[in-house]
Amino acid sequence: MPTPWQYRFAQNAQSTQSSAIRELLKVTQNPEVISFGGGLPAPELFPVEEFKAASDRILTQSPTAALQYSTSEGYSPLREMIARQMDKYGMKLGLDNILITTGSQQSLDLVSKLLLNNADRILVENPTFLGALQVFGIFGARYVTVPIDDDGLQTDLLPEAFRSGPKFMYVIPTFQNPGGVTLSLKRRDTLIALSDQYGIPILEDDPYGQLRFEGETLPPLQTLDAARLKTTDGYRDGNVIYLGSFSKTLAPGLRLAWISAPPEVIAKLVQIKQGADLHTPIFVQMMAYETARDGFLERHIEKIREVYRDRRNVMLAAMDEFFPPEVHWTQPSGGLFLWVRLPEGMVSAELLRSALKMNVAFVPGNSFFATDEKAGDRYFRLNFSNMTPERIREGIHRLAKAIREAMKA
Repeated sequence: MPTPWQYRFAQNAQSTQSSAIRELLKVTQNPEVISFGGGLPAPELFPVEEFKAASDRILTQSPTAALQYSTSEGYSPLREMIARQMDKYGMKLGLDNILITTGSQQSLDLVSKLLLNNADRILVENPTFLGALQVFGIFGARYVTVPIDDDGLQTDLLPEAFRSGPKFMYVIPTFQNPGGVTLSLKRRDTLIALSDQYGIPILEDDPYGQLRFEGETLPPLQTLDAARLKTTDGYRDGNVIYLGSFSKTLAPGLRLAWISAPPEVIAKLVQIKQGADLHTPIFVQMMAYETARDGFLERHIEKIREVYRDRRNVMLAAMDEFFPPEVHWTQPSGGLFLWVRLPEGMVSAELLRSALKMNVAFVPGNSFFATDEKAGDRYFRLNFSNMTPERIREGIHRLAKAIREAMKA
């Protein structure tokens, strides 16, 4: 029976749905379940001892600063470290280009508050990250979709899509979620040129870019945009807002991320953030800096790459061995995910119900499609970072059995 509160919710809030992944995680709390569902980093790789040492240093040397209110822009040493990190990817940033946020979800929320009016259109990849769709939906966004293939967003389809007047583009160019694919350099150049030609900004989400297992590192879109502008003294103008994160390289529990953008964009985002949470917890920012400094983060990322490369290889080998030939999947060169296509007529949500009876879980594809959930019926996403190689192999074996039984039915 409806309650009075149901009639009090704002219109956009009424249409908000729970994340499919958050709901699935509740089911997979059972340790018997082999979950390929959430994009969870491997917990055994969390730098626990380094965090302990960093905490002791902070509370011994700077306790009042760590426990006091701080600036909305973020901890300056951490922002300087981010600028040095991005310099390795050809990006020249100053402190006025960087804002620290409370996780990438807050980054998406702040940019949405900055750019979106109710019922504005956003151009997104099809499929795309369901967490972003959840944020954009709160602001009443409507979607223009462009499909991906093995080389990422199909940029040849963009001019026609631009006719509907999207406010901005949201793209994950490197190890895309959920597809695992990477936007080719040629298409990156095309995307930047079209963004400039049509005056449509790009929101570049890059949480996985540092997790490359093989192949050549490709420049972020913001780097290419800066090169187009011939910017050498900080990203002063341009069409790209870049989102980075420490969730996949240090620990997701820190809820620590950043936005880099032209200074006038950062200045307005700072004002919006002040109304949201004043600032990201300064103790967390100091912890991240003290842990990551002096080259530790780079060494730690190398370790993560080795572990995830091995787990991806185990998953791909098990799929080659156990999955029916009618099933197809992507071959990611990094990141956390791969994307599976079932034979025509099969529905991944129904397959999940069967798989859960065998204590194995994944995320059905429907939630990743912005305008037509039915388009995701044949697809599902697998995560390879969180399970050990032994459990990956066993989980794929169980999943293959569920697929074969579904095909017979």
